[in-house]
Amino acid sequence: VQLQASGGGLVQPGGSLRLSCAASGCTLSSGVMGWFRRAPGKAPEYVGAIIWSGGHTFYDDSVKDRFTISRDNGENTVYLQMNNLTPEDTAVYSCAVKSGPFSRYASDYRYWGQGTLVTVSS
Repeated sequence: VQLQASGGGLVQPGGSLRLSCAASGCTLSSGVMGWFRRAPGKAPEYVGAIIWSGGHTFYDDSVKDRFTISRDNGENTVYLQMNNLTPEDTAVYSCAVKSGPFSRYASDYRYWGQGTLVTVSS
């Protein structure tokens, strides 16, 4: 399984970005895809996740109502729409996949993408 995250960049506070995570080497018909981020000098942080079968989503309180996770079954891709970004959202964002039930713990995820940098600054 290979995961390719993309879509990061520089955005002003209050702006939006959409990240993509394309999966190859598998068909995401089950399991969970999660998004995590790591800010400079900080520990990795859970952002949100989507259960592939059914599309149910979960979010950390820090991004709830600003971020939205969605999936494109045909493209084997998951998206992270980020709105109303703040400097505190600056981080490397990574996607990861696990089998089985939802988890917010990075250690439960088996496959990881390489990450994409999001910088929120004026």
